[in-house]
Amino acid sequence: MAGEPAILASEFPPGVKDFDFEGLVPGLGQAVTKVTILAWLAAALIIVFFLVAYRKPKLVPTKTQWMAESMYGFVRDGVASEVIGAKKGLRFAPYLTTLFLFIIVMNIFGIVPFLQIAPTSHIAFPVFLTLITYVMFLYLGIRKHGFFGYIKHTLILPGVPWPMHILLVPIEFVQNFLTRPVTLAVRLFANMFAGHLLLLVFTLGGVALLNAQTALFRPLSVISWAMAIIMTFFELIVAALQAYVFVILTASYVESSLADEH
Repeated sequence: MAGEPAILASEFPPGVKDFDFEGLVPGLGQAVTKVTILAWLAAALIIVFFLVAYRKPKLVPTKTQWMAESMYGFVRDGVASEVIGAKKGLRFAPYLTTLFLFIIVMNIFGIVPFLQIAPTSHIAFPVFLTLITYVMFLYLGIRKHGFFGYIKHTLILPGVPWPMHILLVPIEFVQNFLTRPVTLAVRLFANMFAGHLLLLVFTLGGVALLNAQTALFRPLSVISWAMAIIMTFFELIVAALQAYVFVILTASYVESSLADEH
């Protein structure tokens, strides 16, 4: 299990059990674990960072203010305005920026020494974030088009012969109302879960090889640890990419709800 002495590596190969953590507060079960604390820590770090960055904003920004403005500008211009639209997208830029930073910070926790677990590698966190996106784009679509208007807007393809709708309407329903939230959550979870598991395999594999009874296997531990280092840098790229993909898809779903046509 994560956090246990490495000497147990040869006896207990890494697996799903390494993602389970005992509750830290007696009587609350698993309501408060290392993973939930890291999620709160991610939120606190983002809040504190922006409070410090904009505590005394200046015309010529400080380094911290410049970093905060660059992060917001990246999501505002590269995601909100680009995907949703220059006018409509601006009001979603704060939410999308917060979502992007929250996910990327949680993802990066997976490669930070002594933390070494990404909350997003637990399915509950991607599901919760997906639920917010799902409710938001449904609400926006219904508010703009009305309930039945939104259903028609989503399921009925313009210019398609009516007999074809017998086939297309169920496909559109599954794609828009079922596949979207499922794939959004599973994509983030699966990538972070797999990345953390690979790091465990190479790290604990190196320990197992070093403690091997056959002396010929022991030098291979260096290769295993080298792969762990390489995978750590790879995980950093994946952490940023998955946060970006999640936000891009969220913006795409919002745009589809606000669009005048299918």
